[in-house]
Amino acid sequence: MTTETTPGEFRFRDIAVVAYAPSIVSAMGHGAVMPVLALRATDLGADASMAAFVVALLGIGSLATSLPAGSLVARIGERRTLMGAGALDAVAMTVAFLSSSVVVLAIAVFVSGMSWTAFLIARQGFLIDATPLTHRARAMALLGGSFRIGVFVGPLLGAGLIHVFGLHAVFLFAAAMSLCSAVIGGWMPELGRSRSREHGHLSVRSVLWAYRRTFATLGVAVVIIGISRSVRIGLLPLWAHHIHLEASVVSLLFAGAALVDIALTFPGGWLLDHKGRQIVAVPVVLSVGIGCLLLPLTDSALTLGAVMALIAIGNGLGSGIVMTLGADAAPADGRAQFLGGWRLCGDIGGTGGPLLVSGLAAVFSIAAAPVALGIFSLLGAVWVGHWTGRADRLRLTGR
Repeated sequence: MTTETTPGEFRFRDIAVVAYAPSIVSAMGHGAVMPVLALRATDLGADASMAAFVVALLGIGSLATSLPAGSLVARIGERRTLMGAGALDAVAMTVAFLSSSVVVLAIAVFVSGMSWTAFLIARQGFLIDATPLTHRARAMALLGGSFRIGVFVGPLLGAGLIHVFGLHAVFLFAAAMSLCSAVIGGWMPELGRSRSREHGHLSVRSVLWAYRRTFATLGVAVVIIGISRSVRIGLLPLWAHHIHLEASVVSLLFAGAALVDIALTFPGGWLLDHKGRQIVAVPVVLSVGIGCLLLPLTDSALTLGAVMALIAIGNGLGSGIVMTLGADAAPADGRAQFLGGWRLCGDIGGTGGPLLVSGLAAVFSIAAAPVALGIFSLLGAVWVGHWTGRADRLRLTGR
């Protein structure tokens, strides 16, 4: 597929504001809300299980609307989708700020998840058009890095707001950030390759069926990558509690791992562009597998921090890997519909990881869960390596 720019003309700074600023500011709002969402639910009367469900609704909303969001982008384009998603999220966060019941808060969180998946598909589609193939992976890695920066900065700003104005203030901050992302998104040119004006609007079902083999092979690899990445969110805090670390220490460990993650974003993108997708995709899964197998040997902040750093290295190098693989595989006609299916694969993995951790911990024990997850990741790395290697070969031969 051709793009609007050639490698010799392209400079990242030319698209920096419209491509990455909306992602950073929107992620700052989400980053401020996520650490306190369960607390807000409990303040409104939810018990622990209900509070956990409210948090999960963000991912459920994203999962449920991946395919419709792809269809929406195909119909109205990336720019208008981005503006609409930002505005909808601003409304959802305002409702969460004003909510006086758990039910209203839950609905607002679900709608926020809906808007987030549309936002991500629109961002990915724009970058496919705006960057030449030689720079595609770095563009996607920087997009992933922009989310990481926002999620890292957001809780720091949120902590200050909570200290001054109270816990609910972070929702108003998130609304303001989403509205800001919508305004910045309005400056984005509508390159419009996601809509096939010449061939009409393709149905989501027809696109998914046409590329069913891709989803059954490389798409499953994306699910495995998603599960491996999301495992750390559910497993590492539980293990920290298991070895009796204080919450403040755990927060510092996660912050340190986040910095490692962010620092490796651009190097990972460079590797993707110059050495291929396989060389990055496999370490993402392997680092989790090895880290999980080492986890039962940890009994202090130092040893747990070392394992978290190992996982962060793999995750940081893999910034943008799922979006890059999707961009490589996406067809010119029906691209947004395809990316909606691709996003669904990622969401299944992201939702499945914490559920897998929960199930293993319930059936076996918290001590056995890391071993089972480590074995799963090592086996999954074989599948990921095979199909990303094959995708590399097909991409290089132009097939």
